[in-house]
Amino acid sequence: MTTVEGSTEVARIDTKAAAKIASQVEDYDALVHDAREAADDEHSMGILASIRAYPKAVFFSVGISLAIVMEGYDTILLGNLFAQPAFQKKYGDCNDAGKCQVSAAWQSGLQNGQLVGNILGLQLVGFLTERIGYRKTMLYSLLFMAAFIFFPFFAPNLPVLLTGQILQGLPWGIYQSLAVSYAADVCPVSLRPILTTYVNLCWVIGQLLASGVLRATVERTDKWAYKLPYGLQWMWIPPIFAVCYFAPESPWWLVRQNRMDEAETSLRRLAGKSHNSRETAQKTVAMIKHTDEMEKAMHTGGGSYFDCFKGTNLRRTEIACVAWLIQTFCGSPLMGSSSYFLEQAGLPTTQAFNLTIGSFSLGALGTMSSWFIMRWAGRRTMYLYGQIIMFTILIVVGSLGASGGSPWAIGGLLLAFTAVYDASVGPACYSIVAEIGSTRLRSRTVVLARNVYNLGSIVVNIINPKMLNPNDWNLGAKSAFVWAGTGALLLVWTYFRLPEPKGRTYGELDLLFEQKVPARKFASTIVDEFGSASQQQHARAMAQAQGEKTSVDEEEKKSGDVTPPVNTLTYNA
Repeated sequence: MTTVEGSTEVARIDTKAAAKIASQVEDYDALVHDAREAADDEHSMGILASIRAYPKAVFFSVGISLAIVMEGYDTILLGNLFAQPAFQKKYGDCNDAGKCQVSAAWQSGLQNGQLVGNILGLQLVGFLTERIGYRKTMLYSLLFMAAFIFFPFFAPNLPVLLTGQILQGLPWGIYQSLAVSYAADVCPVSLRPILTTYVNLCWVIGQLLASGVLRATVERTDKWAYKLPYGLQWMWIPPIFAVCYFAPESPWWLVRQNRMDEAETSLRRLAGKSHNSRETAQKTVAMIKHTDEMEKAMHTGGGSYFDCFKGTNLRRTEIACVAWLIQTFCGSPLMGSSSYFLEQAGLPTTQAFNLTIGSFSLGALGTMSSWFIMRWAGRRTMYLYGQIIMFTILIVVGSLGASGGSPWAIGGLLLAFTAVYDASVGPACYSIVAEIGSTRLRSRTVVLARNVYNLGSIVVNIINPKMLNPNDWNLGAKSAFVWAGTGALLLVWTYFRLPEPKGRTYGELDLLFEQKVPARKFASTIVDEFGSASQQQHARAMAQAQGEKTSVDEEEKKSGDVTPPVNTLTYNA
C-alpha cells in the first residue's frame, strides 16, 4: 500500500504479501533482518567502495561484455562495406561507367539476415539461461561463433554471405541479452548503471575498430580489402572464452534454482577481501531470496514469456521494449551507415571513412561521460534531454540537405549527433532494460525488448537503404526529417511513461511497479520493502493461522488445487 507522510509518499510491502513470504521460509525474522542489512549496505556504498567490495564482479562483467565488441564490430562493418570499392566490385552490380553498387534490396537482405539470426538467438537464450545458466550458455555460443565466421570470410557470392549473417546472428542474439543480464545480476546498486551501460561502450569500441580497419583497407583493390575485416573477428573469441570459463555463475540464477550454498560461493568469488566473508555472503543471499519470494508472492515472477504480459509485468515489458525501440527510431540508422550516408551527401569516400572514425571516437567519450551524467541526473532525464537535442540536430541536417548545404556541415552535425546519442539514449537504454523487469523474468524481458528492437531494425534496414541509395529514393541528408518525425513521437512517450530506477534495489522496483506508482513519481516515492516490526509479527501470525507452509503449497500444486493469484498491493494516488 502507499501512504502519505507529510508531503512524501511511502510505498510499503503489504502484510498479506509478507505473510506469503513468511510461509515459504523457515525463519522469516532472520531473513528480513539479513536482507535489510544487505540492502542498507548496498545503498551506503558509493562507486569506489562498490569497486573495492566487488572487484572481481567488475572484472568478469567487463570481460563477458566484450562479446558485444564483436557484434558492434560486425554491425558497422557490413553497413560501411557497402561504400568500399573492392566490396562493391566483388558483390555489387556495375554500370557502363564502371561504377558499382550493391543493390538496395541486397543491402536490406544482408542486414536483415543478421537480425533474423538475432531474433532466433534471443529466443534461445531465454530458454538456455534458465536451464543451464549464464556461464555455459555463453561458452557454447562462443564456440558456434568461431565456426560461423568461416561463412563470410570465404563467401564467394551474396547468398553465402547472407547465410553467414544469419548464422552469426544466432550467437550475437545471445550476447545481446546475456551480457547486460549478467552485469545486472552480479554488481551492487551503485555499479549497475556503469556496468550495464559499459555494454554500449563495447558497441562503440567495436564500431570504432571496424571503422579503423575499413579505413586502413579502403584503398586496397584485392580480396583482402573485405576478407581481412571479417577474419579479425576470430581474435576476440579466445580471451572472452577464457573469462567466461573462470567466471562464477549468477547468484540470482542459483537462488532461483534453490542452490543456496553455490550462490553463497559465487558471491564470495565475486567479492574482494572486505566483502568475501561467509556472513556477508549469507546476508546478500538473504536479500536475493527475499526479493525472489516477494516476486512470487506478488505474482510478478513467473517462468514463461506469457508472464511478461500479465499484471504489472505488462507495464515493465512495455518500458523495456519501447526504451530499446527508441534507439532504432531516434536517428541512429544514420550512424550505422555513416560512411555510406556521408558519401551520398557529397563527401569523398576516404573523407567519409575518416569522419566515421571521428564520430565513433566521440561516441566512446560520450558513453564514458554518461557514467557521470547518469549518477547526477538519472536515466529518465538523460533520455528526455538526449531525445530533444537529437531531434533538433536532425531537423537542421534535413534542412541543410533540402537547401543544398555543405557536406562538411552535415558531417559535423552527424558527429554531434553521435556524441549526444552515446551520452544519453545509447548507454542509458542498457541500464533501463536490465533493471526494469522483475528478477525472475529479467532474461525474458531483455529478450522481448531486444527482439522488438530487432523487428524495428528490420523495418529500418528496408527503408534506410532506399532513402540513401541514389538508384532509389535518393533522399540523402533529407532522410533526417523522417527520423525527426519518429523521434518526436517517442519523445512524448518518454515524458509520460519512462520511470526513474536510479538507486533502487530490485525489491524496491518490484513494489513501485506493483503499487502502480506513476512514472513521474518513481524518484520521489520512499519505499519500505521489509515493513515494520509489528508488520513482520502480523505476517508471521497470518502465515501460521493460514497454514501456508511450503510443503502444503507443493501438495496443492501436485493435486492441481492452486488458489488463484490475488493482487495484494495497490497504489492510492
